[in-house]
Amino acid sequence: MTELTGWTPVYSGKVRELYIPQTASTVRDADKLLIVATNRVSAFDHILTPEIPGKGAILTSLTRWWFTQLSDVPNHLTGEDPPEEVADRAMVVEPLEMFPVECVVRGYLAGSGWKEYQATSRVCGVELPPGLSEGDELPEPLFTPATKAAVGDHDENISFDQMAKLVGSEDAASLRDLSLSLYSRARDIALTRGVILADTKFEFGRHRTTGAITLGDEVLTSDSSRYWDGELYSEGGMNRLDSFDKQLIRNWLQENWNQKGSPPALPAHLVDHTMDRYRELFQRLTGKAVDNLV
Repeated sequence: MTELTGWTPVYSGKVRELYIPQTASTVRDADKLLIVATNRVSAFDHILTPEIPGKGAILTSLTRWWFTQLSDVPNHLTGEDPPEEVADRAMVVEPLEMFPVECVVRGYLAGSGWKEYQATSRVCGVELPPGLSEGDELPEPLFTPATKAAVGDHDENISFDQMAKLVGSEDAASLRDLSLSLYSRARDIALTRGVILADTKFEFGRHRTTGAITLGDEVLTSDSSRYWDGELYSEGGMNRLDSFDKQLIRNWLQENWNQKGSPPALPAHLVDHTMDRYRELFQRLTGKAVDNLV
């Protein structure tokens, strides 16, 4: 972890690192936190090599942009500038009491949802109409929560009832409704830019002072979401699900790794292509050039 004046490193996750002020001894007594996005990439709960150069800056800037689009929903940004050494890929945020679930919303049939549908005609226990194909839009967006996994462990889909036991029925309902609302709003914004938001995951916490449910972590990025090109999708065919996100990497791993032992190193052409797609998505959504990131 990078040494930063005034900050103490306390945690290194799959793709992000966490710091507290040097005046604090633990996260619990910190009045603010510093979240730094690395260029690491993870898939199937493994950290992969090599890194994706510039990834951290793009995802951080995209998160900030989405926070602006959804500014009526409380989020954890403080407005304070991060240290200059990591300014392009870091956020100074308020500490939250994080809920121990990932709030996943699926608007289209893809990924693990598609695999489950093929086997059971359901997605996370929800019965779906017969005859759907991979990539089809669902009759309505589905809220499918999951437990958070530590590095090396697997996220696990859970039912809404299981989530309610973890966080309480009232908070579970609030998190579900807020997640579905945010997804629908973001989906509509993306569509105006010719991009389909197929699914995403949100993370929330309770604000320590106000008690309000507050949006945290990264939001609607290429790592936390599945994005497709709207024009290609409407044309159908084999390329309709060509993605702007790390599904490119998942696909390559599925073809070149049996998920036993350590994953192979990513080839240079895949690293370059993935970064090109991240850049294109950022430009399509925000209208800004990547080299003008703030």
